[in-house]
Amino acid sequence: MLRKLVPSGSYLEPEIGFSRAVRVGQFIAVAGTAPIAATGGTAAPGDVYGQTIRCLEIIGDAISEAGGTIKQVIRTRIMLLDILKWRDAARAHGEFFREVRPACTFVQVSGFIDPAWLVEMEADCVLE
Repeated sequence: MLRKLVPSGSYLEPEIGFSRAVRVGQFIAVAGTAPIAATGGTAAPGDVYGQTIRCLEIIGDAISEAGGTIKQVIRTRIMLLDILKWRDAARAHGEFFREVRPACTFVQVSGFIDPAWLVEMEADCVLE
């Protein structure tokens, strides 16, 4: 089965050996996606909602490049530095997925690679 790698240009991809997304057949998996600003650095410093929006934008771009759409997302995972901020991340998630309503999990983590990141996200899609 054909395997398509979708890079995002993250400086960590070659070091870690990962792709932003991988499509195999009708399945797309999007890796842990951090709130990296388009110009580099961290998007929306100190703002869980803003960082979640940026993660979702990056995820949407990766899914599109792999040949899918946001409407085909079946599962998301939201990792937060502070679980008490879950409503901020949930508001952003709801703006993207209100009609799609994928399975979604929120978890708290002890930290991320960059201490300025407050959230990371993953997503899985099944193409129709």
